[in-house]
Amino acid sequence: MLRNPTVLSALGVLALLAALVAGLSGNLLLLAGLVVLACAAFWGLQTLWSYVVVGTFLLGLALAAARKEVRADPLVLLGGLALLAGLVFLFVGQRRALKEVARTQNVIRALEQGSAELADAKDTASVIRAGVQTLAQLQVAPNLAFVAYRRGTPHVLGARGVFTELLGKPILPGNGNSDSRSVQADHWVAERALGQIPREQRQFFLSIPVEGVSGQQLGLLLFARPQLGLGRGRRLGTKQGDFLPADLSVITAFARLLGSALGQWQSIRELRDANELTLRSLGSALEHRDDETGGHTARVVELSEKLARKLGWKEDAVKSLRWGAYLHDLGKLAIPDAILHKPGQLTTDERSAIQRHTTVGYDMLQDLHFLPAETLDLVRYHHERWDGAGYPSGLRGQDIPSTARVFSIVDVYDALTSARPYKSAWTRERALTEIKLQGGRQFDPQFVEAFVGLMTEKDDVRLVR
Repeated sequence: MLRNPTVLSALGVLALLAALVAGLSGNLLLLAGLVVLACAAFWGLQTLWSYVVVGTFLLGLALAAARKEVRADPLVLLGGLALLAGLVFLFVGQRRALKEVARTQNVIRALEQGSAELADAKDTASVIRAGVQTLAQLQVAPNLAFVAYRRGTPHVLGARGVFTELLGKPILPGNGNSDSRSVQADHWVAERALGQIPREQRQFFLSIPVEGVSGQQLGLLLFARPQLGLGRGRRLGTKQGDFLPADLSVITAFARLLGSALGQWQSIRELRDANELTLRSLGSALEHRDDETGGHTARVVELSEKLARKLGWKEDAVKSLRWGAYLHDLGKLAIPDAILHKPGQLTTDERSAIQRHTTVGYDMLQDLHFLPAETLDLVRYHHERWDGAGYPSGLRGQDIPSTARVFSIVDVYDALTSARPYKSAWTRERALTEIKLQGGRQFDPQFVEAFVGLMTEKDDVRLVR
């Protein structure tokens, strides 16, 4: 209740009047009591009334000192001066305490927001952005950078202040040649990065390693700031400069949090890369069994990706399509060689065995839980037709999953333009004519239009070259 603005205003007016009365009457004891009461009421506040009250007490003290009886008694005057000194001490201490409280609150807010942004990050780039943004909010230094290796060379991947001019650029040794030395083993990375910003902006500097949970070096944080006062600057080469222990504690703790987030995403990326390599290798292995179609998987993967991007698909959807293209013929492992490589006409039973490869492949992939549903849909439904005459489920139109509708066009086009035991390769022009004729019959007509446009663009590029 005492912190209510109305109550404080009333106390301020009363303190002002009482201080004037005490000053005019020369009652320093009353004035001292009012000082204590006002400090207790307004402690921790930076309101207009807090400054008015302080000024009023100073005025009251001046009025009291002007009275003859006060001037005649040195002890009374000394007490008044002591009162003034105490008031100033309390006021200065209050300001310092308020600044420290504000700094602590800013650190807490920045760390809370930074932790949330790191948790929501979708990749290493967003982790670095969130980390640099949080460190900037901590206001430890106006210039900061995150440096990490990319393809064997250190690069500035995140920056604030004058380091921004180096963002995305490599940090090379003094001789201008890159090498494979690590951030952990060499100090030259920090020295070279700091050496590329103006000298006056790096009077104080600090480098903090960023490590993963297992201790692997993931990068380096650099902080630099200009000289804050005369005689306080230090030369390049000082390890910690003029950074306070509280600053070091906060940024070191956040560097560990940043390293943990980066290490997690690095592990996820390595796992994704391993999955990609495994699926690509599996697709290549399938080609070796069906060697008449050598290169088929690589071609349909590349062309499917290009068509999906022309259609404006997001990268997650493109990845699902690519993985399905790797695996689309997995079910052919269950088809006997005598049927798979039969040069002549297939019987009804043999054709049924061939058609079962879609559901067999789908069933074989059920235990690979990292595969998205769109990938499994492609494997199962890439032989469905727009008019409903396909297999295995006779789906029609938009009921056919989009990955299967895109891939079916590319798959048939590659089959038409490739030699088979039962046919010779068609020309590109003849194959595209057939694809256009099948729009609205076998294929999604909108996807056919995009595919033909894509192939025409490829032809135009070749003519220009």
